[in-house]
Amino acid sequence: MQLWALFWHINQLNDNPIALGGIGAARILPIIIFSLIGGALADTVDRRKVMFVTQGIATLLALTLGLLTQFGHVTIWHIYLITAIQAVAIAFDGPSRQALIPNLIPKIDLPNAFSMTFTSFQIGSVLGPALSGFVIALASQQAVYYFNAFSFVAVILALAMIGDVPQSISEKSAGVSMESIREGIGFIRGKPIIFSSMMLDFVATFFASANTLMPIIAVSILKVGVVEYGYLSAAPAVGAVLVALIISQVKELRRQGPLFLIGVVVFGFATIIFGATRSFIVAWLAIATTGAADGVSTIIRNTIRQLQTPDHLRGRMTSINQIFFQGGPQLGEIEAGTVAQLFGAPFAVISGGIGCILGTIFIIWKWPNLMKYNGDEPMLAGSPAD
Repeated sequence: MQLWALFWHINQLNDNPIALGGIGAARILPIIIFSLIGGALADTVDRRKVMFVTQGIATLLALTLGLLTQFGHVTIWHIYLITAIQAVAIAFDGPSRQALIPNLIPKIDLPNAFSMTFTSFQIGSVLGPALSGFVIALASQQAVYYFNAFSFVAVILALAMIGDVPQSISEKSAGVSMESIREGIGFIRGKPIIFSSMMLDFVATFFASANTLMPIIAVSILKVGVVEYGYLSAAPAVGAVLVALIISQVKELRRQGPLFLIGVVVFGFATIIFGATRSFIVAWLAIATTGAADGVSTIIRNTIRQLQTPDHLRGRMTSINQIFFQGGPQLGEIEAGTVAQLFGAPFAVISGGIGCILGTIFIIWKWPNLMKYNGDEPMLAGSPAD
């Protein structure tokens, strides 16, 4: 809800496309600098406790943004600064959050669990953007930020209700240190199936400029207002939820490599259609398709990485993946804003879709084993949930 409100807010403060790209610049540096530290921390201390701290910080940041907006003191630089601090919290939160999931369930249920986790996240992503448009139109911009601040109460309560969760900490662990970080990087370098999935993740999200430029597409190309913008923003999550619900009911998901790659290619084609159309209905369907395709690839890539990583390395693996996963879209926002500034928003979106497809073809050529991955390869031991 807050993310889409931020895009709208920035576009109201500065209607130059490059201003939207500034959000990516504000996020990328904290992610790169702090993610590896966050991963080492997730493998060294209680992951739940890390999340208590990061969620508390996120609450205060949302409240601060609401107060600045309400009293008329907010500038685009305030938004960039708060976004950057939030990115630091995400850099520590992400590795602990992702590494916690395999501690809660047996590995055999992990694909279904990731599907259900993805579904619950995307349901929020359906309601949030749609509600953001209504709340801005009927209440105010700051009301969205207050809603977000209040929502963290539920997150913190959920963490408390989970209780203690056992996790594996290697006796040889070097704690939060360069040695620990190097161990995580060395593990990824020795796992081509994990590294290639991260590279594909980066390529797809780097060229996924449709979301970043959506306020401009909505207002200037599709000629709609803030409520329709909310509907459009919710479309990717609608497609993602439908796909995730289907996958959650599949007992054994096989041929995961080909499904993963097909999902990214479909994502690219749907992005091209979104950038080329002038119809709101076609645009909505195209952007919903990107969500469905992204849902398939997200569930499969998360399953691959978690199954092929021992528990005492999961935080560090996730932190490295976070650089790819978060770095791709943040750098992509800068790229999209720059290209849109020079050549227009439709060109930026269409060229992004083409880049996504070409990047996928390159990765298939570079790492052909990804196409052969089935999903029943031997699982590594090491999780307390085994």
